[in-house]
Amino acid sequence: MLQQEFEIPLTRLAPHEEPLARPLAIVRLDGDEQLAPEDIVLPPCPVIGIGDPDHSLARLCDAMVEGPVGAAGLIGNVLRSPHAAAAVVQLLRFLPDLSPEQGLDAESMAYAMLQGSAEHHAWRRSRPVAEESFAPGQVRIAHRGSGVDVTLCREDAGNAIDTAMRDELSRVFAALALDPQVRRIRLTGEGKAFSLGAELSEFGTTLDPATAHEIRARTLPARQVLRCADRLEAFVDGACVGAGLEIAAFARRIEATPRAWFQLPELAMGILPGAGGCVSLTRRMGRQRTALMILSGRRLGARKALEWGLVDSLVDNRAFDESHRDIAAE
Repeated sequence: MLQQEFEIPLTRLAPHEEPLARPLAIVRLDGDEQLAPEDIVLPPCPVIGIGDPDHSLARLCDAMVEGPVGAAGLIGNVLRSPHAAAAVVQLLRFLPDLSPEQGLDAESMAYAMLQGSAEHHAWRRSRPVAEESFAPGQVRIAHRGSGVDVTLCREDAGNAIDTAMRDELSRVFAALALDPQVRRIRLTGEGKAFSLGAELSEFGTTLDPATAHEIRARTLPARQVLRCADRLEAFVDGACVGAGLEIAAFARRIEATPRAWFQLPELAMGILPGAGGCVSLTRRMGRQRTALMILSGRRLGARKALEWGLVDSLVDNRAFDESHRDIAAE
């Protein structure tokens, strides 16, 4: 069985042991251990825990297996992109000790490294050439008293965030951050999806990882969103994927319809979430569930997202639709 191949005893993580040379390690947490947390040295690969989440050493694991994610699917995903998986967990281990701004810098550097990796290049080569092109993305602004509605407008492309929309989001949130009269910001997506994430056809347009990191340092919307996150509320319907989810997760409150679903698919591309998600999601639902979501690539339904703390509440589909029509009419 594939799972057994990667299982190790916890004692294998003691300081005197040889460093692990494998893509992942699975540990069972189902009994009393003689080791204390300070006796554990984490290897440079994902450590996946199976068993008691209240075990004294459970918090050291990079992720704990729990539904809807199974161990087999998790292992398979990691084995397909082992370098990206290793970068994900190494980054998430120290992010909680950084400020959000420092976390964005660290995330961007890890992302840049993976942009130059063989795993990411293989994914890019495997992608078919896009035959359909869509209009550049826009961001619609509507003022409601002391509140502002910000809507992602690229419905024909599932509100995928292209360069035009990225730059507009940065500009809009930079302006909102400087306006103390705006007390509430509502972020939504036009149409049936909140956002399908970053525009995939633009991946690879900047070939030099260092240059790509420099561009993100200047243009990443997350940096501006952070400055007004305490006034931001996100309302999610339909797909909320990749960069769209990463931005929304900075909001102080997320409401979703029962038909909403969430996904971080980046690992299959040989990269990690690079629009701020490693920072925003860990602060929302913790390091382990963020890692589980990234490493598995699995979709998370609205009710499970509520259970995990990714979403704060669910709203009725009909009420959401009526509210959304009011915004679109303005």
